[in-house]
Amino acid sequence: MSAYQSRPNRTEAESAIDAQNVHVTYADGTEAVRGVSLSVERGEFFGFLGPNGAGKTTTIKTLVTLLRPTQGSVRINGYDTAADPDGVRRSIGYMAQETSIDRELTPRENLRLACKLYGVPEREREDRIDELLGLVDLQDVADTRSEKFSGGMKKRLDAATVLVHQPPVVFLDEPTTGLDPEARLRLWEYFERINDRGTTVFLTTQYLKEADRLCDRLSLLQSGQITATGSPETLKSEVGADTCTVTLEDPTAERIERAMAAVRRIEPLAAGTVEETDEGFTVTAERARAATSELFAALGEAGVAVESFDVRSPTLDDVFLALTDDAADADGTGETEATVAAPEVAE
Repeated sequence: MSAYQSRPNRTEAESAIDAQNVHVTYADGTEAVRGVSLSVERGEFFGFLGPNGAGKTTTIKTLVTLLRPTQGSVRINGYDTAADPDGVRRSIGYMAQETSIDRELTPRENLRLACKLYGVPEREREDRIDELLGLVDLQDVADTRSEKFSGGMKKRLDAATVLVHQPPVVFLDEPTTGLDPEARLRLWEYFERINDRGTTVFLTTQYLKEADRLCDRLSLLQSGQITATGSPETLKSEVGADTCTVTLEDPTAERIERAMAAVRRIEPLAAGTVEETDEGFTVTAERARAATSELFAALGEAGVAVESFDVRSPTLDDVFLALTDDAADADGTGETEATVAAPEVAE
């Protein structure tokens, strides 16, 4: 049976990706992945974040059957990666960090080759190729050799090749690394489009803005272990508070002190922190954004005029800094260039 024709038998409740207590230990004793468990629902856009050396690439290679876990189990689309790796491979698309297209071939020729390799029936190939060329906006250069393409165009073509067999799950390992901002945005739009069509997407990335925009949920990996999982909004709300920066029109010491005293009497801000600045003050509190109208009213009653006002909510950068560090690089934990003794490679 061809890769294109084979489809997993799965129940509606079954997760697209289910990993339980996965460990990957290199032959030299390095523990690259230490007890990773995660569940990704069908149709979900899931992000996997972590510093260099945290174990992201080792984890994704284990999920796509390129490496075997030293301990634990993985099921993709209902297939066990140890018992039926071929079933897993038939049901996924995998876009590695380096593009795998043939630069001597045109986009159309690259996609024809991919269709043949994945067993797409001949009668369906041309329609499928035209559909994918349109999806990644390469129709106008469909018959131009790929060696002439920019990095972003090559990435989009590479992404299209992993979709020729219509896999229900796509793994993307640092897909936008090295691209300029415009090319990165175009690739983001493409990933959103395939997810909107029902494809489950598993993304590893170091671009926090990318993860914030695209992902329904994400996990943060540090030294081979997951330290937090949740939606971007949930994680941001858990690690920090809103910060309001207020600049006064005439920031004398007396006016600043009067303004700060008025703000401390506002109930939603009472549990927060009010700190003086050269031109006014800052307020850091969980409900600072929601209390801005009360803040302005209190300053007006205190006879203090405001020149400018800015409120900042936590970002994924704050989450990343709070929940991860560079310990993986410092102590050699995780995958590093110095690690030459690899774990068992799946056949």
